[in-house]
Amino acid sequence: MRVINFNGGPAVLPMPVLEQAAAEMLDWNGTGMSVMENSHRSKEIAAMAAETQETLKQLLGLGADWSVLFCQGGASLQFAMLPLNFAPAGAVSDYVDTGLWSTKALEEAKICGSSVHVAASSKADDYTYIPREYSFSESPRYIYLCSNNTVRGTRWPSFPKNAPAPLVGDFSSEFLSRPLDLSDFSLVFAGAQKNVGPAGLTIVLIRPDFAAAGQKGLPHMLDYRTYLANDSMYNTPPVYAVYIAGLVFKWLRDVMGGLEKMEAYNQDKADLLYDCLDQSGGFYRGTARPDSRSPMNVTFRLTNEELEKTFLAEAKKEGLVGLGGHRSVGGVRASLYNAMPRESVQTLISFMKNFMAKNG
Repeated sequence: MRVINFNGGPAVLPMPVLEQAAAEMLDWNGTGMSVMENSHRSKEIAAMAAETQETLKQLLGLGADWSVLFCQGGASLQFAMLPLNFAPAGAVSDYVDTGLWSTKALEEAKICGSSVHVAASSKADDYTYIPREYSFSESPRYIYLCSNNTVRGTRWPSFPKNAPAPLVGDFSSEFLSRPLDLSDFSLVFAGAQKNVGPAGLTIVLIRPDFAAAGQKGLPHMLDYRTYLANDSMYNTPPVYAVYIAGLVFKWLRDVMGGLEKMEAYNQDKADLLYDCLDQSGGFYRGTARPDSRSPMNVTFRLTNEELEKTFLAEAKKEGLVGLGGHRSVGGVRASLYNAMPRESVQTLISFMKNFMAKNG
């Protein structure tokens, strides 16, 4: 029996995607073998990868001024690739620090030699909100942000305008959960294991002119131009993850009806759960400020840690798994990614109400 999977990542995938992947496991696209067994140099795999890129661009409304790259190394490798390409030793890069993943990114930039300027931070308030005021440096090479904080349950409601440099961003945990205006961005990336597919694939959206202006003399696999010049096939890409991503993109387009409808569906799920928190009289306490709440990752605490342990144990017995908060902060976290059905959120809420009735 399948459980209800609230994991922060790797996360729940759409059931139609899993069913199609299972049906095609032994014979994909009439090739007589699994997609995992096909050569990445074959015409079938090349066509699949190109279709996946094009479907993604359609979903996001991107034109010829954007390219889609399939990279590896997770979002964490992007923490280093960005400064190596665009803010080498001595160059200034601006970071907005909103929690664990942006903190890791700025520390990695320092290791790579970039002169990091923190333009804003919510650290003093335990990362419970997204800053609205920034102190940018005079001439940064780029301005970095993490659009959704899986650990603290916060999300950027909107992005800086008229910034003094191109915006770049880690969109891993909300990628394709809503339409995005990328007009002020030059590069965004997303680890696949939240809303796109299995771990192993990192999607990078980049403006080719931005890539062309990058630092020369980098190792090939750390240079964005290598991926652009070779259609992301300089080496063997994570073929199966790209295949699953393509199925997810088609599900978003053909079943869910696009990103505007996906956003409305996600917001409805989140509103149900946040309302349960807000109406609990303090039994459940959300950790993010209301104006910065994430629809993807709902984080909350109970009145004490022992009660939280009991909550998590009893939830697991009911088939509600993956509700433990990130190991760095504890507490409870329900991740409501695209593929999480509304009915599953309602099941969680029913459990929470029953648990509160017994323990409140």
